[in-house]
Amino acid sequence: MSHKILLTAREVDIILHRLACQLIEKHLDFSETVLIGIQPRGSFVARRIKQILESEYNVPQIKLGLLDITFFRDDFRRGDKPLEANKTEIDFIVENKKVIFIDDVLYTGRSIRSALTAIQSFGRPSEIELLVLIDRRFSRHLPIQPDYRGRQVDAINNEKVRVSWKENEGEDSVYIV
Repeated sequence: MSHKILLTAREVDIILHRLACQLIEKHLDFSETVLIGIQPRGSFVARRIKQILESEYNVPQIKLGLLDITFFRDDFRRGDKPLEANKTEIDFIVENKKVIFIDDVLYTGRSIRSALTAIQSFGRPSEIELLVLIDRRFSRHLPIQPDYRGRQVDAINNEKVRVSWKENEGEDSVYIV
């Protein structure tokens, strides 16, 4: 299996900083904004963005939640093996808050559709935006587009985009496999 590197660790870091700056431009103080990482892979991006906002741009007290969408997916009963759910960690109400969904790769849009359904258990947001590290355009099954994107990738359907994080794979990188 061949893989081509799309982003090195340095490029991932630059993109995460750019995304953090775009969030600051739009949301300023984040008092009415919450970050929601979509489990499992969006949690890495969300934690990094939160860390950059707090430590490097001095944005205080950003609320971060992690949302499991496993049982909200329209395909969760279609596989041969049972799915393993992740843990939802949201200890705040999203009622009338600006929610920013964060994920690593936007592909068909089905995960985001599931997240839109799942978040309703925590209240009704005033607004929902989407931030993704990688946008695989031309692959959508649903009319969902990111508000903030790190890199746009044109990958043909049999190619996969694999994002590695130093927290669990030992390196920050993005590959086409």
